[in-house]
Formats: sequence, C-alpha cells, structure tokens
Amino acid sequence: MQNTTKRLMVWAVVVALIVMIPLAMQFTNEVQWDEAVAYSVILLAAGGFYELWQWLKTRTRAYRVAFGIGLVGVLLLGWVSGAVGIIGSEDNPVNLMYWAVFAVGLIGSLISRFKPRGMARTLFATALVQVLVPVVALIISPEVSWGNVGVIGVFVFNSIFALPFAGSAMLFRRVSR
Repeated sequence: MQNTTKRLMVWAVVVALIVMIPLAMQFTNEVQWDEAVAYSVILLAAGGFYELWQWLKTRTRAYRVAFGIGLVGVLLLGWVSGAVGIIGSEDNPVNLMYWAVFAVGLIGSLISRFKPRGMARTLFATALVQVLVPVVALIISPEVSWGNVGVIGVFVFNSIFALPFAGSAMLFRRVSR
C-alpha cells in the first residue's frame, strides 16, 4: 500500500511539473514549445526510471547487474553515436543504422517479457547487430567517411561497444539457469 502511495506521489509530481510548463508559457516568452516538449520527455523519463528502479528491486542481484550493464551499453552507444558519431562524424547518415541496435534490444526485451533466458538471447542479438553495423555500412556505402580512425578503427570501436551487450547476455544466461 505504501509503495502505491509513493508511486502515485512521484507521478503526481511529474504530471504537475509537465502541466506547469505550458502554464508558464502563458506568462513569459522564455520557454518555447520545443523546450516544453524536451522538458516533458525528460520528466517522463525520470518517472520511468523510478518505475524501473522499483521493478528491479524485486529481481535478483545478478539480474539487476546484467540489466544495468546492458542499460549502460545502450546509454553509452546513444551518447557517443549522437554526440560525435561512430562512423565518421555525427552528421554521417550511416550512424542512423545504430538505431537498429536499440530496436533489437527494445523489441527483444518486450517479446521476452524481460525473462532472463529471453534477455540473454536478446542481448546476444544486440551485440551481433552492433558488430554488423559497420559491415552493412561498408556494403551499402563504400564511399562513406570513416573519420580519422579508418575502417579498422571503426570495427574495433564497434567491438568494444558490443562487449557490454555480450557481457550482459552472459550474466542473463547465468541467471536463467
């Protein structure tokens, strides 16, 4: 009962803050609609992370560690891919293929209903897609700029990004036994 009250309070604060943004826009020109949407997404993400934290508290320690490693891998991949780009610069459209890595992870997690065995398979597939992105980039766009590190550097860099997914998959496989 107390947990439900906390959850309701968290979501009430999130909703109140989101509602306050357009209200503030009525009194000042300092906040634009694109900022309002961005702030709302950030607030919803914070509420979602609270829900995730509550849900993970009910899992075993090994499950939480495996989930955390996979989540850190996704966050780092999104950060690096969006900020500086992995294949060439962040403006290189080939970097959009990294959305396939996120899609495989999300869709696989939902299909497996976050069960350890399914999560292990999903994260192995995610690691495989991560490693295959530069292969596909090389096939579909041989004239793509590979930046200062070159083709080999991009393959090494992608392999490094695949390690958290593979490590998380091995931990999930261990949890499923």
